[in-house]
Formats: sequence, structure tokens, C-alpha cells
Amino acid sequence: MKKMTGGQAAVEALKAEGTSHVFGLIGSATMEMFDALYDAEEIKFIGVHDERTGTHMADGFARMSGEAGVILAGQNGPGVTNLVTGLAQAKAAYSPVVSIGGALASGHRYRDAFQEVDQDALFKPVTKKTWTATAADRVPEMFREAFRESMAPRRGPVQLNLPRDVLAAEAEYEPLQTRDQYRPFMAPAGAPEAIARAAALLSAAERPVIIAGGGIKNTGGADQCMMLAEALNCPVVTSPGHGDAVSFGHPLNAGQMGPRGNVVASRLVKEADVILALGTRVGFNATFYTYDNINRDAKIIHVEMEPTAIGRYFPAEIGIMGDAPTVADQLRYEVEKGENRAKANAWTETFKAERAAYLAKRDADAQVDAMPIHPSGLFKTLRDVMPQDAAVTMDAGTLCLQATDALNYWQPRSLFTPLDFGLVGFSFACGLGIKLAAPERPVISLMGDGGFGMTVSELSTAVDHGINTVTIVMNNRCWGAEKAYQRDFFGERYIGADISSPPFDKLAELYGAKGYHAETLDEMAQAIEDALTCGKPAVIDTMVDPAALYSFRRDSFKHRGG
Repeated sequence: MKKMTGGQAAVEALKAEGTSHVFGLIGSATMEMFDALYDAEEIKFIGVHDERTGTHMADGFARMSGEAGVILAGQNGPGVTNLVTGLAQAKAAYSPVVSIGGALASGHRYRDAFQEVDQDALFKPVTKKTWTATAADRVPEMFREAFRESMAPRRGPVQLNLPRDVLAAEAEYEPLQTRDQYRPFMAPAGAPEAIARAAALLSAAERPVIIAGGGIKNTGGADQCMMLAEALNCPVVTSPGHGDAVSFGHPLNAGQMGPRGNVVASRLVKEADVILALGTRVGFNATFYTYDNINRDAKIIHVEMEPTAIGRYFPAEIGIMGDAPTVADQLRYEVEKGENRAKANAWTETFKAERAAYLAKRDADAQVDAMPIHPSGLFKTLRDVMPQDAAVTMDAGTLCLQATDALNYWQPRSLFTPLDFGLVGFSFACGLGIKLAAPERPVISLMGDGGFGMTVSELSTAVDHGINTVTIVMNNRCWGAEKAYQRDFFGERYIGADISSPPFDKLAELYGAKGYHAETLDEMAQAIEDALTCGKPAVIDTMVDPAALYSFRRDSFKHRGG
């Protein structure tokens, strides 16, 4: 038995989980925990400037590492309310974030005390689960439950509130369990009968396609997915935001599908006779929930770890609850037992020709001489100069949405976006977390000027901790997505769409980072090369054509006759 405060027990619980980094902002409500972190040499504390952006860092860290990202909001009330946007973002992305918040002393609850807010009610809609610790001796138990819940399929964020009196109180503790002792996990396989039926359906298909989603990307299942595709000789499309689920270089990879995907991948899903949805919900970003984006007559084999996702939006011919890479291996084994098949060969050869033509046209059509820089030219430059092991983060917004399928992702866990939450102000902070999880990887964050302006204070965090990412600010002096809608559907009656910003390259220098300004694509290429090797966090500010806007959600304005 060991006597500790609740704050010391909390840090011991983090050690038992193998936690390497804690992102957070100090506050008086959790001083006992911060004091214990002072002596925890195995945990690096990354002090942030805003709890929201700290949560994005924890989110990025979790997505890249595959482990839970930890954010600590030291203050109850305003400290924890700042977490809400970041946790809502993490929930939409199924990102395992363990959020810890200081809480009001237990005896002061429901008395309109200083900085009082009902934190349990506040976080319930944006987390998988929310708890408030009730006694110091239960702190390790609460941490075990928080990590277990966050990491269990489907993964997601949790919130653990720690009252001041619980952190200050002392208790006797048994030796803490390690994570291997209380949450061992084996990936479940699909039911054999369902696997046999699915393999037969795929083998008989003339126009099969595989949709690879987060269940392939986040499990490192690219090899299993593509070996199945090779056995079937069928194309693979990726769900939106998961263009890195399989390598760009594989000849059967068609890229991202859906309303925001490329025309080749999108056509495949619209014309396929059998669709294997492998670790994807086939949800909003992939389909807008309409048969405009998926063949109504296709037979769908839906593979998901979460049973409530199977057939939720589109009826499944066969539903398989299981781990996507494991099921892919099972299917490949069954397919390979059958006779050599050639039904899909014509379909696949046609796809390959269309894919090659599309990629050639993408390069040929890029506007490389436009001034100011046109997005298509910028994206071609990025394709040409980005290292193949680069990790790319993006915001929402018109320029980043255009970029999502315009870049090439050569290995899994190379693309990190807000996904279904559509958040602006995510990319830079997320990139800092990714860099800490994978310091050997180059990290390039794309943002508009509006989104970077929201989060620029975290340049101090990057400089203070030597987190050397490269942020490209695509500066078009407007909130581009909304300005596009005002242009296309509201008679160019612009209000609130135009913004001003300082020169971000000069601002970066004031923070102690490295700043670059690029007005031409040649300058951009050189700036990226220099930024990747400068040994500092770097910001490249470049003017992008403010007229190069695109209305992605045209369906939302059909009522206006546009």
C-alpha cells in the first residue's frame, strides 16, 4: 500500500497507461496534479495557450500514434468550457482523447460558486462518456475506466472531472494495474458463414469496388485491404478524409470517392454491382445520404466494428461485424480458394485507364503561371515537392476541401482532417500533436488565413517545445466557403466574408519561428524545401487567388434555384 494524494494518484495512473505526453493549460483547480507531473520524468507536459487547440493537439497525437491523447484543463469553469469544441471534433473523428478537467470542490456544487458550471451535463453530448471522481481512493479506477472507454471500439473522447477536494485528499493505494492487465484486446473476426457468402458475392461480381475507410487506415490495414483487392482484381476507393487509407502508388487505388472526391472514384461507386464497405460508415461525407452518390442497385457487403453502423444509411446485403483488416484477410483466403476469375477484368482495366488519364489531366490543367497563385497550381507544386513520408493536416474551408484529393498520400496515416465536424482552426494545432507522436515524419499543415488567425498563438507552444512543423497559410483574405455561397446563391451580397490579417511570415518571426513569403510557385517550392530543413517551426504565407472559390454544398441551396 502507498499513501498518495488524489493528484499524485492521477499521475501514477497516467504512468500505468504508458502516457508519454500530456497537453494542457495550468489552473488552480488541479495544482496537486501539476505538482505531481513535475516529478514525472517519463511524461512530457506540453503547455498550450488555449484548451481548445490543446485538445486538437491531443487529437492529432492520438490519430497518429494509435494511443490515447491526453489533454488537461487545469481550471474548472472557463478552463473546461474551452474543451468543448475540441472534444466535439474528436468525437466526430472517433479519436481517442482522454480529457481531464479540474472541477469545483464537491461541497460547493449547486451553490452558484465561483466558476461553477455543470460539467457532467456540458460534456455529455460531445464525449463517449463523462465522469466526476467522487473520492481520492477511486481516482485510479476512474482513470482506468476513462482509458478503457476511450480506446474501446468505436474509439472516441471521454471527459474525467476531478474536484479540488478529491485531488487534495490522501488515500492508501494498492499497486496500480497496467493497461495490459485490464484492457487486453484482440481484433474480432467475421462470422465464417457471412465470410463465405461475401466472398462468393465478390467473386461473382462484374463491377466490384472496395471502399476503404477509417477502419482500414486507423488499424494499419492497408496491406490486408490491397491483397484482397489484388485477389479480386478490383479497384479500391477511399472514404472522404481517408485518402491515405491505402498507398497512392498502388495501381488499384482510385482515390477518394463521393461528392467531394474525384470523378473516377466517384463513378466507380455509382456504377458498381457489388460494394465492399470495409471499415466505413458510408456516411454523410461519402454520400450526402443519397443514391446520387452510390448505386441504388448495388449489393453492399458492410464490414464494421460498430454493429449499429452496419446498414444504417444504405441497406446491406451482408453485414459483418468485425475488424476490417481481419475480415479482409478472411475474405482473401476464401476468394483465393475459388477458381481463377476474370469477370471484373474489363471493369478494372477501364478504371486503370481512366485513372491514368485523370491524373495526367490534373497535372496538365494546373494553372502554374497564374498570379496570384491558383489553388490548382499550388497543389501541383505540393505534389511535386512534398516528401513521400509527409503527414498533411487540413482545416475545413473551400481551399482545404479542394486540396483533400488533390494531393498524393503514399502511406497510411498521412492525411488528417476535421472529417465530419468540418472545423476551421484545427490543422495547425493538430499538426503539432502529430509531430510529437511521429517526430521523424515531416508535417505540413494547410490552412486558410482565417483559420490560422484563430490559432496563431500556439506558435509559442511550437517554439517553446521545438515542434518543427511547416504551416502553409493559403491567404485569400476571406472566409472562402461562405463567400462562395454568397457569390453563387445570394447575388454577391457579401457581408462578413472578407477579413484582414497581418503578414503571417513576419508574425512567425516575432514568435521566434521561421517565416517565408511566397508569391510565385517557384518561391513556394523553395520555401517548402527550406522550411522542412530550417530547424524551427515554419510558416509560409502565400496569396491565393480570392476568386478561386468553390461551393461544395450546392445541394444545400437547391431551394434557391442555383
